Amino acid sequence: MSNLKVVVTDYEYSTLKYEEEVLAQIGVSLVPAQCKTEEELIEACKDADGLLNQYAQLTPRVIQALEKCKVIGRYGVGINTVDLAAATEKGICVVNVPDYCMDEVSDHAMALLLACARKIVRMNNEVKKGNWDYKVSVPVYRLRGKNLGLISFGRIAQTLAQKAQAFGLNLLVFDPYIPDAVADKFGVKKVSLEELLQTSDFISVHAPLNAETEHLISEKELKRMKRSAFIINTGRGPVIDEEALVKALQEGWLAGAGLDVLEIEPVRSDSPLLEMDNVILNPHVAWYSEEAGTDLQTKAAQGVAEVLQGYYPRNLVNKEVKGKVNLKERL
Repeated sequence: MSNLKVVVTDYEYSTLKYEEEVLAQIGVSLVPAQCKTEEELIEACKDADGLLNQYAQLTPRVIQALEKCKVIGRYGVGINTVDLAAATEKGICVVNVPDYCMDEVSDHAMALLLACARKIVRMNNEVKKGNWDYKVSVPVYRLRGKNLGLISFGRIAQTLAQKAQAFGLNLLVFDPYIPDAVADKFGVKKVSLEELLQTSDFISVHAPLNAETEHLISEKELKRMKRSAFIINTGRGPVIDEEALVKALQEGWLAGAGLDVLEIEPVRSDSPLLEMDNVILNPHVAWYSEEAGTDLQTKAAQGVAEVLQGYYPRNLVNKEVKGKVNLKERL
């Protein structure tokens, strides 16, 4: 095992000590890189046994150039930086970290919801400008009894549902992939996207980004929302058509938005969203806590280590690869 190496394609962490500790236990060396282009990725990674990846795009061309890679570990829940079909065809296991920030993101979504509902940021800004007058917040409505619609119902949305129920919110869910038993377990009502849009007072987006979900919420969908409703996004920016959202806010199709993610990040300096009092913008930070950051780096490395030790990883994303590689199932 001592000749094996894992390349970190790119990273923004202050240290890679957690990955080094995990991989050192099985005698695998860690090689940091900061690749941005396909050429840089191919040069750095072509002879790697495994990769750890943050933002660099692992395209079909990059994946085809990998000579002996067995596993790609993604720092995060989503795997939109990895061409999954190309990795599967090449017999490369792709692993993610689906459970490192469930509390952080669900807390953040709830915080954005509350800040929108109570107009916290607007009133803070007015007070700091010398305007001590609650009427700048009119209208504010009672939270209890309102409907919260969740778009996608994975781990994070399920965690949010439990927290939102404590505030007396009714939960609606649009997710065609969850069985009725899951909805029953969490006490939520499965509905169509159209019904969710029309009846929700708050909508929280948690869908992963893929061909099905890109611009899932666009002009047609935004027009179906209540004019008093708020939309929250702590998932992936491109799930909401940003141009359509700007139009909806400008024309009053909905009351406001709390956005941790945007279609284009960082936010453009000329974005109309920056000038809107009914929009809260955060810099894609919902995932963050000190504990979550440590978990993310550690668990991503553990997923890579499992494959290099000859096992199918616990968090295997492309399960179709099982017919292409000979690894052992964990007991």
